[in-house]
Amino acid sequence: MQTRDPDSGADALPLRRIAPDLRRVRAPNVSPMTHSGTNSYLLGTGAVALIDPGPDDPQHLAALLTALAPGEHIAAIIVTHRHLDHTALAPRLAARTGAPTFAFAPAEVTRRPIMAALAAQGDIGGGEGHDDAFAPDHLLRDGEVLALGDWSVTALHTPGHTADHLSLQSGTRVFCGDIVMGWASTLISPPDGDLTSFRDSCARLRALNASQLLPGHGAPIEAPRARIDALLAHRDQRDAQIRAQLAQGPATAAELAQAIYTDTPPALIPAAIRNVLAHLIDLTERNLAQSQSTLSPHAQFELI
Repeated sequence: MQTRDPDSGADALPLRRIAPDLRRVRAPNVSPMTHSGTNSYLLGTGAVALIDPGPDDPQHLAALLTALAPGEHIAAIIVTHRHLDHTALAPRLAARTGAPTFAFAPAEVTRRPIMAALAAQGDIGGGEGHDDAFAPDHLLRDGEVLALGDWSVTALHTPGHTADHLSLQSGTRVFCGDIVMGWASTLISPPDGDLTSFRDSCARLRALNASQLLPGHGAPIEAPRARIDALLAHRDQRDAQIRAQLAQGPATAAELAQAIYTDTPPALIPAAIRNVLAHLIDLTERNLAQSQSTLSPHAQFELI
């Protein structure tokens, strides 16, 4: 689900002041999966928080340090999830600034049981872009408040895109990482990606009635509830498409993706297959479909 993202005017610039206490620095890692680049956010003044340091890129490191006002320093580095486009700069930046790093517990201890079982099989695939080396100094708990100087954030466990995914509430704003984006639906690639968890996380974010969502890629989302509703409706529509295809006979995730994602560029078809697999696992949990063999990316699925 791709929509027009207002990446024009001020938002097209790598550095944007979104509010008096908030700056966004966009990394130069443009790609089909990262859109216009990863968003790193500097929250507060003086002793600031850096949310999602981004890729290990010297240009981005320089841009982050240059964005600091005289006398300011990075006092905390917070990561929404362990993907390289969000975490890779963290060790270099922590060494440069002395700031501690924060994240949620890793996927190995945060997956739901069905996803843990799939991961244990060893043939489910997934893990695209995962940063296996990232080891934060501190693990945040769901609901924990981190505060320093003139800023504070509340850690919210919002799995779905990844099992370890955090959103961070700051007043009426929410830094939502990759769970909600304005330009496309998020990749859900099992076992770290989990469509059931995604729906629950969307409901949790919707209930916050935030004034603004600040995603890991793309422009700020100024109508959070409407965007979340659109993303959930899109997933329901995809469910219906998959079930309609399965009504014609058993099929694999790859076969279903080829039949459904007819206008998707070839470079994005692998991601589409992973998304379809997430839907198939969710449909299996809801007793609407089943695998004809051991649950895997290559299994044939059928309606129940």
